Amino acid sequence: KGMFGYVRAVTSVLSPEDAQRYEAVYCGLCRTLGNRYGKTAQLILNYDFVFLALLLAKPEGEGTFPCCPCPVHPWRKKACWLGSPALDEAADATVILTWWKLQDAIRDGGLWERGKSRAAALALRRHYRTAAARRPAFDHTVQTCLEELHQLEVANTPSLDQPADTFARILQAAGAETGLAARTHGVEQILYHVGRWIYLADAWDDLAQDRKEGNYNPLLARYGDQAETAEAPLRETMHVSLGLAKTAFSLLDWGQWEGLLGHILSTGLPAVEEAVFTGQWKERNRPFHHHQGAALPADPRDKENNSL
Repeated sequence: KGMFGYVRAVTSVLSPEDAQRYEAVYCGLCRTLGNRYGKTAQLILNYDFVFLALLLAKPEGEGTFPCCPCPVHPWRKKACWLGSPALDEAADATVILTWWKLQDAIRDGGLWERGKSRAAALALRRHYRTAAARRPAFDHTVQTCLEELHQLEVANTPSLDQPADTFARILQAAGAETGLAARTHGVEQILYHVGRWIYLADAWDDLAQDRKEGNYNPLLARYGDQAETAEAPLRETMHVSLGLAKTAFSLLDWGQWEGLLGHILSTGLPAVEEAVFTGQWKERNRPFHHHQGAALPADPRDKENNSL
């Protein structure tokens, strides 16, 4: 399953300031991955982890915004957000989650996917060991929850909630200690409910492919041939999860990142949901329009990035 790549901003409707900040965080995370884990690690950059870095950032502000050369377009310099521990934590989480996603593909994927994943894992192995040593608790949680998810799939569990909860706990664990218990709890709640939303969106997005290939899908396990009739209740539970994430978000101060984070939760995720349920998400392979007509255009660098 894809599982990642769904958390995006609708860049065309962002304010110019927030659009610049979003790109600066993206570029800063790319540079941080390169500095901590080498140039090959920059290939696993993903917008979901930009969202994570924003959630982990201190509201009072930290880091700098220097102009840096872009590894994809070296003749262009871009503003990069650098020097924040949030970027280090997001980079570590990116490597750890990618490693275990590759292990999952090696175990459960088709012949081509297994071979491709083995090659990628070989290139990432040394970096994964470094990241796991830096974040052992998070690494353990990811490994444990993915094994639990595998057992649910093997059992063809006819439940949406059980696998969604298991996947959500993976993202929840990425909410590193912020130094304040209330803030840590709030960040974890946002990540948990967004994680649940991601799992359910992915289940619908993969429905036709999973039916064709005989893969586990909670919608197929629960509804069988009538899985498509579950759209309304599925979207309702996704809206509940997103509402709980937005409630947790509203209780905390986000400083300079408030507008951007609020936009992702209130506009970006609903836009992605609409694209998933209208069949545009897979077809577009990046650019799409949501139901209000505002474009979520392709980032010119996206063809260089590998989403999980």
